[in-house]
Amino acid sequence: WVLSKTKKEDTDDNIAKYDGRWEVEELKENTMPGDRGLVLKSVAKHHAISTMLTKAFLFDSKPLIVQYEVNFQEGIDCGGAYIKLLSSSDDLNLEYFFDKTPYTIMFGPDKCGEDYKLHFIFRHKNPKTGDYDEKHAKRPDVDLKKFYLDKKTHLYTLVLKPDDTFEMLIDQSVVSKGSLLEDMVPSVNPPKEIEDPSDKKPDDWDERPKIPDPNAVKPDDWDEDEPAKIEDPDAVKPEGWLDDEPQYVPDPNAKKPKDWDEEMDGEWEAPQIPNPKCETAPGCGHWVRPMKNNPNYKGKWKAPMVDNPNYQGIWSPRKIPNPDYFEDHHPFKMTTVSAIGLELWSMTPDIYFDNFIICSEKEVADRWAADGWGLKKLVASANE
Repeated sequence: WVLSKTKKEDTDDNIAKYDGRWEVEELKENTMPGDRGLVLKSVAKHHAISTMLTKAFLFDSKPLIVQYEVNFQEGIDCGGAYIKLLSSSDDLNLEYFFDKTPYTIMFGPDKCGEDYKLHFIFRHKNPKTGDYDEKHAKRPDVDLKKFYLDKKTHLYTLVLKPDDTFEMLIDQSVVSKGSLLEDMVPSVNPPKEIEDPSDKKPDDWDERPKIPDPNAVKPDDWDEDEPAKIEDPDAVKPEGWLDDEPQYVPDPNAKKPKDWDEEMDGEWEAPQIPNPKCETAPGCGHWVRPMKNNPNYKGKWKAPMVDNPNYQGIWSPRKIPNPDYFEDHHPFKMTTVSAIGLELWSMTPDIYFDNFIICSEKEVADRWAADGWGLKKLVASANE
């Protein structure tokens, strides 16, 4: 594994350097004698470490299986534990591995706040322009929360098949699957037709499904001046109402402050408090009739709505052939991969990684899992 010696671009200098610390250590809990993993140690620092593969992976006729273990030993507040499969190139230098280093696939868990993610992103090469675009798998329908908080070792697996399908698994159970052609955002292949940007809605285009009835006439007896509320003529002042008592009275216990200066502060007045005589009475002060809804109120007259005989529907621009259209029938044919890297930020330390494998045979990945994650799972279960 090679530590990066470079800086992250577009970041304050005081945190731009990839100086986050890595160690090779045993698990804090459920340890197995002699078994150690790669551990991200620092908080609020950029970490970057990578290693070349034994041989490059070419996307031809065999599946790609990527598998590794993660343990959020302290839980996780905000941080990632995903991996990047770095694209082959003549100038790939792992000491300069940083966030802009071209990758073919990014895969793995990521969490911030209450947003629990499992990324699968691949960079697709546009066959017309040669430019690369990121394609994101849709979010799994599974609740991922427990995998981030239970402080256990979990196994993350990505399977890409030459038939352009994919599967994501956690602890050997499928949590998401789909098609590279149909289930990535944005779609690999652009639409054949697009809306004509030069097409403009005609000035006389009528999008109103309903209009005020032009033949309707306000009735002669419609009075728009009637108020919505009127005094209730049937209301009677409650018995015991204290007309001569105010609702608030000066506080009899209040005293003028010693430092009160009448020349500077004006004549002192005691603060007002609710009148105690009003507490047992139905009310105090001048009685006013309550208001009620006016039965004669109709408001401003409006013509009733009728179907618009000139309705033309919601306007949309005409379609034209998409000048940027292409059709990639096999997005599985991705850029060759020659290295694997971890380029991460975390607000929680001690994220443990172990047993990375990249292969094409399910039985090899399963055996690798049984000899690593499977044993850890047994130890954890026994200790519980």
